[in-house]
Amino acid sequence: MTIFQALPFFPASLTRDENALPVAADADAVDLGALPEWDLSDLYPAPDSPELTRDVAALEAACASFARDYEGRLASLNGARMLECIERYQQIDVLGGRIMSYAGLRYYQNTTDAGRAKFMGDLQDRITQATTRLVFFSLEFNRISDDRYAEIFADPEGPARYKPVFDRMRAMRPYQLSDELERFLHDNSVVGAAAWNRLFDETTAGLTFEVEGETLGIEATLDLLTDHDRARREAGARALAKVFGQNIKLFARIHNTLAKEKAIEDKWRKMPTPQMGRHLSNHVEPEVVEALRNAVTAAYPRLSHRYYRLKAKWLGLDKLQVWDRNAPLPSQNPRNIRWPEARATVLDAYAGFSPKLADLAQPFFDHGWIDAGVKPGKAPGAFAHPTVTTVHPYVLLNYLGKPRDVMTLAHELGHGVHQRLAATQGELLAATPLTLAETASVFGEMLTFRALLAKTTDPVQRKALIAGKVEDMINTVVRQIAFYDFECKLHAARAEGELTPEDINALWMSVQGESLGDAFEFMPGYETFWTYIPHFVHSPFYVYAYAFGDGLVNALYAAYEDGLPGFQEKYFALLSAGGSRHHKELLAPFGLDASDPAFWDKGLSMIEKLIDELEAMES
Repeated sequence: MTIFQALPFFPASLTRDENALPVAADADAVDLGALPEWDLSDLYPAPDSPELTRDVAALEAACASFARDYEGRLASLNGARMLECIERYQQIDVLGGRIMSYAGLRYYQNTTDAGRAKFMGDLQDRITQATTRLVFFSLEFNRISDDRYAEIFADPEGPARYKPVFDRMRAMRPYQLSDELERFLHDNSVVGAAAWNRLFDETTAGLTFEVEGETLGIEATLDLLTDHDRARREAGARALAKVFGQNIKLFARIHNTLAKEKAIEDKWRKMPTPQMGRHLSNHVEPEVVEALRNAVTAAYPRLSHRYYRLKAKWLGLDKLQVWDRNAPLPSQNPRNIRWPEARATVLDAYAGFSPKLADLAQPFFDHGWIDAGVKPGKAPGAFAHPTVTTVHPYVLLNYLGKPRDVMTLAHELGHGVHQRLAATQGELLAATPLTLAETASVFGEMLTFRALLAKTTDPVQRKALIAGKVEDMINTVVRQIAFYDFECKLHAARAEGELTPEDINALWMSVQGESLGDAFEFMPGYETFWTYIPHFVHSPFYVYAYAFGDGLVNALYAAYEDGLPGFQEKYFALLSAGGSRHHKELLAPFGLDASDPAFWDKGLSMIEKLIDELEAMES
């Protein structure tokens, strides 16, 4: 087990697709109502506040005293003493998580602010240095014999409730290095992956694109890919390709370095595959992920290929270009959805499922837990960061009033509600494995979509709504599995040697045609569009969690629609469990089993049914 991470929130829920969360060039000119900003004072009043200074010093002292009291003694502790030890460790986790949450959230409000970057970097250095004293904990715990381990957790006065945490930690036993090497890796992290991550973030945030006489940032340019005007979409796509091409050597260097760094660590740990570390952290069996991947790739012809042929027909095109993939339908009535309407839409949809769900989401709007506006230097995309269990989550959006932005709000609020419910487990047990981390977010989207669909009677608008949902599901399932395959190919190829930009481009294109189908042509330059997707940099092999979550929610929603008795209570129990139970145990009350290949087909069939409905509208 590692102590809190310096930026634990970044991959929690970022852009699920490179075009999913755009930022408009004329955002300031659109009247969206008063958009909320974060109030971070629940963490700390200010960067120079005495409270923050006090907590940094307290963390350093707590790490030192913890090491003095327990290093070399874990195996000798009885149940009661072990419980005390674990709870002290948990309090350090809370303290460090609070400090770095504050620093990280301030940074992501403006990643181009050198002062904020320095503030975060300096804190990260201090906390990494302090927590090096704690590296012994997981290493020594994993050396406790199986008999002694069972005895400690069987003690009625012991730490039995924390056993799931340590069972997951002990899964790393075969891959554990010496104490000295583990300390080195911990210390080196601030100049290893974390440094390359920051370089990626700051480079991406600083890119500018020339489009028809305007100088735009990356999100404003991506927004053009959803414009009603096809010429504008093409101009945006070509501007993206030009700038990505100009910077491709840097992005290739970042990916080469991170993939090699991971390969070296995996070799020392004797990890059987590059993906194994992710599977272990997700507490999911490799064969379950493989069953998901195989089910989705087998469904490409029934899902994305079929849908995009329909879309080409709607747009009056023989072939789609990349700038048509997320284009609105010609019949779709463009309008901006003001913030008050978006808020009411999502809260009403949540309340329609359960008033409790809406009550859990309400404080995000009322107490400065959402930062919604588009600002210079702000991190692109969206995420929900749980901070620590003694405070509350924060949600970041780049809200522009488009229907997809409303769905993003529903998605991130789902994460926030999940994080609030799981917080009752305490810091060590609250963190949900990625396999279940997308459950509440995707379910929140589904509730919002179904609520909107139920009150949409106009056939044209109904078609646009269903088509938008199908595209979101394809982006979440098909596209993310294609991303996963790209990563698998990239890491395998990097093991054979340095990759040129052209090598990486070819790997990217090898999954694009397969996943998107024969309805597409690919413009020169699209081969570089892997360059700015953050998951590949921040969280290798993360992306399959989105497909896992969508398939899981589709199956859950089918059980809900079928009237499964006590569904709401079972659903809240699932979310409240956090990381305290395995996905197999949590899904059993719903009659679901993710290890069954038929499970994934059930989820994919929901997407097929929506495409069936769209096809029926054509007849």
